[in-house]
Amino acid sequence: MKDLLADAARRATTYIAAVPDRNVVPRPEDLTRLHALGGPLPEAPSAASEVIRLLDEIGSPATVTSTGGRYFGFVTGGVLPAALAANWLAGAWDQNTALTVMSPVAAALEEIVLGWLREIFGLPVSCGAGFVTGATMANFTCLAAARGALLRRAGWNAEERGLFGAPELKVIVGGEVHVSLLKALSMLGLGRSRVTIVPADNQGRMRADSLPILDDRTIVCIQAGNVNTGAFDPAAKICPRAREAGAWVHVDGAFGLWAAAVPQRAHLLSGFFEADSWATDCHKWLNVPYDSGMAFVREAEHLRNAMTISAGYLPVGDTREPAQYTAEASRRARGVEIWAALKSLGRSGLADMVERHCRQAIRFAEGLSRSGYAVLNDVVLNQVLVSFGDAALNRRIIAEIQKDGTCWCGGTDWQGSAAMRISVSCWATTEEDIDRSLAAITKDREQAEEDLAALRHCDFRSPQPPI
Repeated sequence: MKDLLADAARRATTYIAAVPDRNVVPRPEDLTRLHALGGPLPEAPSAASEVIRLLDEIGSPATVTSTGGRYFGFVTGGVLPAALAANWLAGAWDQNTALTVMSPVAAALEEIVLGWLREIFGLPVSCGAGFVTGATMANFTCLAAARGALLRRAGWNAEERGLFGAPELKVIVGGEVHVSLLKALSMLGLGRSRVTIVPADNQGRMRADSLPILDDRTIVCIQAGNVNTGAFDPAAKICPRAREAGAWVHVDGAFGLWAAAVPQRAHLLSGFFEADSWATDCHKWLNVPYDSGMAFVREAEHLRNAMTISAGYLPVGDTREPAQYTAEASRRARGVEIWAALKSLGRSGLADMVERHCRQAIRFAEGLSRSGYAVLNDVVLNQVLVSFGDAALNRRIIAEIQKDGTCWCGGTDWQGSAAMRISVSCWATTEEDIDRSLAAITKDREQAEEDLAALRHCDFRSPQPPI
C-alpha cells in the first residue's frame, strides 16, 4: 500500500506540474488510445501498480485541463492545493458521513464549515445546511424543504401523504432560469412546464414589476449570478413582496453567492439574504474537488422535515446528524475539502480570489472590445458574453478556439443570438493566461473567417456531364 500510494502521488504531482504547459483539450490520438482501458472484463486479478500505471499513461493525456488557468467553460473552478491534499487524505480515511457515530471528524468539520459559511454569506444562525453533490441537488434539497413547509402550513404533510390530492403550489421563475432548477422541480413533482415565467431584461434579470400576485402557496425562484451574464435578480424588490404574502423565496446562487465574500461585490447581493433558502456550489468558486454543493435553509427544521430518516438501528442524539439534512445517507466526506479550502484561504484569501477573477473578466472583456468584438453583457462578476457576428461565424470561431487548445470557451444562445461565454473561476488563472487566451482567440477568429469565406465561395453544384 505504501509503495502504491507513493507511486500514485508521484504520478499526480507529475501531472500537476505539466498543467501550465498543457493544451486545454486532449489530442485526437490520446482520445483514440482510450480503447486500451476497455475490452472484456479480466478473468484474473491485476496488480494494483499495473492498474494505476495504465490509468495514468492512458487516462492522464485524455483529460481536459480544467484545473489549469485557461479553462473558461461552465464556471468550472480548479482545485486549490490544500483542498486537493485534503481530498487525498479523506480518501484514505474512507469515511461514511451519514452519522456522527460513523465519522466524528466528518460531522465536526461539517458543523465548523456551516458556521464559517453562515458568517461569510450573512445567513441567520437558525440556518441548516446539507452537503450535496452540486447545484442541481442543492436546488432539489432546498425546494423539497420549501414544498414541505408550504404544504404543511396548508394542513398537508407531503413527506407522509405524498402529492396525490395535495393543495396546489405555484412556482415562479425568471425568463433566464437555469436548467438545473427546472430539473429539480421535475424530480419533486412540481413540473418544469407548470411554472409561471416572469420576463427577464437584457441582462437576464427577472423583472420585478412583472411579478404575478403572490400568496402563501407560492415558491419564487431567483438567481444570484446568471450563468451567461453573471447578473443578479432584484432581490431587494422581490423578497419584501414575497414575505408580505407568505411566499417562499429560493435563491439559485450556484456561483454568484460567493460574491458575498468580497466587500466590493457584496452590494450585488442586496436583499438576497432575506430569502428562505439558498443553493450554491463549492466546486465552482471555492475551487474544491468535484463533487461539492451546499443547500441552506433559513429554518433548519424545514430541511430536517424534508430529509429526515429513521430506523431502529439508527442512533438519535442531541448532535447534528448529517443524514438528516440531505437526500443521501451514505456519502463521502465533502466537508473535509471545504474546511481545508476555507482554512487555507482565510477570509482575505477568499475575497482576493473572487475579486481577482472579477478583474480578470473585465480584462477579458476590454481586450475583446479592443479587437472589435461585441461584449453583450455588463461585466459585473466573472462572466463575459461575446459575439463575433452571425451564428455561423460564432460557431466556427468557437470550434477553432476549442480545437486550438490554448484555452477553452463554450458557446451559448443568448436571447435569440449566438454567442460565446467566458467564465473566470480558477485560482490558477493569471493575467498572462488572459492575454495569451485573447491572442489565441484573435488568431482563431481570423482562421475561422478565412475558412468560412472559402466555404461560401465554393460551387457545390455537380459538374455537368459532357455532351
